[in-house]
Parts: sequence; C-alpha cells; structure tokens
Amino acid sequence: MRARELGIAIGRLSPGPENAITDVAGVRVGQTTVVRGDDVRTGVTVVVPHEGDPGRDPVFAGCHRLNGNGEVTGLEWLRESGMLTTPIGITNTHSVGVVRDAIVSAGPPEVGRWSLPVVGETYDGFLNDINGQHVRVEHVHEALRGASGGLVAEGCVGGGTGMICHGFKGGTGTSSRVVEEDAGGFTVGVLVQANHGRRPRFRVNGIPVGERIGADVVPLPTAGGGDGAGSIIVVAATDAPLLPGQCDRLAQRAMLGVGRTGGMGEHSSGDFAVCFATGNRGLSAEKGERRQLLYELAMLSHGELDALFEAVIDATEEAILNALVAAETTTGRAGNVVHALPHHALLAALAGETVPPG
Repeated sequence: MRARELGIAIGRLSPGPENAITDVAGVRVGQTTVVRGDDVRTGVTVVVPHEGDPGRDPVFAGCHRLNGNGEVTGLEWLRESGMLTTPIGITNTHSVGVVRDAIVSAGPPEVGRWSLPVVGETYDGFLNDINGQHVRVEHVHEALRGASGGLVAEGCVGGGTGMICHGFKGGTGTSSRVVEEDAGGFTVGVLVQANHGRRPRFRVNGIPVGERIGADVVPLPTAGGGDGAGSIIVVAATDAPLLPGQCDRLAQRAMLGVGRTGGMGEHSSGDFAVCFATGNRGLSAEKGERRQLLYELAMLSHGELDALFEAVIDATEEAILNALVAAETTTGRAGNVVHALPHHALLAALAGETVPPG
C-alpha cells in the first residue's frame, strides 16, 4: 500500500512511472532485510547511481546537513570533489563501518583500488539489538547484487526495518516527480530512511494528522522509542545536468520536504541529504589510462532550478508518507512494540473527522 493508493497525492507535479527514485534512468536500489528471533530487526539499503562503475564513471553530487547528530561517511570528499564515486549505503547507526567496508570489498579487485564510500545511518536500537551488529558483509553484497530498477519495496525493509517515524513504524520510502516540459521534463527521485519526528508535529499536506491521531488512538512507543530522537537520510537523484553546487541546493531543498511533514532537525536528530545528478556522464575521477584534460559539460540555468526544487520537496514529503503507509506494526528487542499508522485513521484525520480511540 502506498499513499496514492489511499487517494493521497502531494503537490501538483506528476510522479514517474513507478513513483520511485528508480524513475531516474539507470538508478538502481537493492535491499537486504535482516530479521531473526525476537531482537534482530535491521538491514541495509543501497542506491546505485547508474549501470556502470561509479568509481570510473562518477556523477556530480552534493549534500546538505540540517542537524548533524548522525553520520554519513565519505561526505568530505564528496564536498571537496563534487563527485559521487560509489554506491550509497544506508543502515543502522552501529553498522556504518561494516557497510562501508563491504562496499569497498565489492568493487573490482584491482590492487590499490581507491574508494571512500558514502554510507548513512539512522538508529534502530529500540526494536533491534543494535550492538550485536547483525548487518554483515554478505548482506551488503546481496543488496548490491540484487540492486535493480523498477518498483522499490517500502516500509519495514532494508535499512528501514527497525525505524520509527513520528511515533509510528517508519522505514524506507520513495517517490518521484517529473517537471513540466518547458522546464526541461527532468525527473527527480527521492528515497528516504525515515526515523525522525514527534507525533504532535506530524503533517500531511499541511493537515495536523499527528494531533488527531493521539496516543489514545495509536499508542506511542514506550520510553526510549524515539519521540523526536531519531534521524532521516534522504537520497535524491535527477537526470538534469546539474553541477555540484546545484546538487547542494537540491539537497538543501529536500529538507523542506522533511519540514513539511513535521521534522524540525531536533537536537538529537541526524538529518542528512545527498543528491546526485546523472545529466553529465563520462567524467573521470582520476588520471591514468583515461586521462582527459578538459570536459564539455551541460548545466541547467540557475534560474530554472525552481522546478527541481518543487519536485524534490514534494517527492521527499511523499516518500516519508509512503514509508509510513507501507510499514507494519513491529515487535522487536525486549518485546518493544511500534505501531503502524492505520490507514483508516490517516484518512479520517485528513478529512477532519474525529478518530476514535483504540
């Protein structure tokens, strides 16, 4: 189930065919979900920017930090070079290192091959035995091997398996938008790992649904289960020919989508966005056999970026909502329970109706 299947649409722009980040041609997503026994509820999600080797065929990229209580590896080189040279991994807080190392080891086995993978995290320790570090190298390799275009699984899957959002079960969500032809007809896709926000601030299309679905309707997680203490990772992709600074600007606007759903970059929340653009290809990250002195590039006019800003804001908001709509009530570590957002309650709240308790 997704938001649009419930009749909920965000913004005025149309989505791509799958309403997913994979609507950007060449972008692939792979996920491995790790669920065992009573206390393992975790996983890993990877976003691969195109069908080739990003180490040899990088794409321009940028990033933005709303609040820095979190980790995304590889961002310093991404900021310095303006290039994304690896797949992007997303997992739980204590598995960042193994996911980073696994992406390195999955690359071509040349001696001296250099890599600084981009890997982000959000905290799933309420539902998952996070100190057990149950995400292994083989789980990352499985996600990379299985990365594909088309439909993307949402909710309690991949890195989003153990996540909480606005006091409901959160997780992985995705959406896309296509801008008008006179603005270039470009596609913008977003994938989120949503683990942030407080119930009373939750908004959908500006409507305070979180206030209308209180703890008497859907119980909040018990103490230690979030309440604004989580984080969100946003990965945005576009086929527009953007330069690195323009990717930074798009990543920054994605956080307006987070804000529209009620996220405010709380002190204890790590809120990061990474954006890459596939509109310039054939770039080389290093010298060597493919050494080239100059490149001819295309650049979208700065004055035309507003269309992409609208697209990434709407897609981010809908991706968060899709994560919530798709997620299922989950019981995990120590018997902790996080309840899903009931569809009937969401629709009632949007209609301004009283949502009955229980």
